Amino acid sequence: MGGYLGYLIITAPAVLLMMWAQYKVQTSFARGLQVRAPLSGAAAARHILDSQGLQNVDVVETAGQLSDHYDPRTKVVRLSSEVYRGQTASSVGIAAHEVGHAIQDARHYAPLVIRNAAVPAAQFGGNAFTILLLAGMLFQNVHIIMLGVLLFGAVVFLQVVNLPVEFDASARAKRILTSMNMVDDQGAAAVNSVLNSAALTYVAATLQSVLTFIYYLSIFSNRRD
Repeated sequence: MGGYLGYLIITAPAVLLMMWAQYKVQTSFARGLQVRAPLSGAAAARHILDSQGLQNVDVVETAGQLSDHYDPRTKVVRLSSEVYRGQTASSVGIAAHEVGHAIQDARHYAPLVIRNAAVPAAQFGGNAFTILLLAGMLFQNVHIIMLGVLLFGAVVFLQVVNLPVEFDASARAKRILTSMNMVDDQGAAAVNSVLNSAALTYVAATLQSVLTFIYYLSIFSNRRD
């Protein structure tokens, strides 16, 4: 089944999963904001980093909602205002997750090393895929489209290798928050809900890239036949 309709049908499971995951993230995050924690997200991040001997990693506030991330180039954990200032289970859970990435970086966690190395290729592959797909459709040249699809494989690879990176960061966050008594049982349940919901978004993104790759690969195979 070709055309845009065929693409929508093939990738529908991933789109529906992403919609569900984003809904779960928003609702679990909102519920977690109602559960108090002894430390703010910023203080929790700083405390965990110091306990791991990572005094060289800074924790800074950044603009946006749920824009939290760890920058391995500058060794900075960037937390959105709500997470940075919030003294809630959601705030410390997300902060601890991003600190988990800093710990992975410091310990040279293999999937993170591979992911970071794959980022430039994935960025190039994603951009090239769009350009070559349009060019191939314009000139009705399936070989140009296939080249773009092959380059898109770098995006798929990045998404796949990103899964263990994100799952491991969440697992580290849950263990550390519990072992350092930063959350009680209610807080731990709220953290689990937030991080498990976030994990679904990574699964959905990976599924969509894989299904996209399969869809265009099947078109090329059918054209060759």
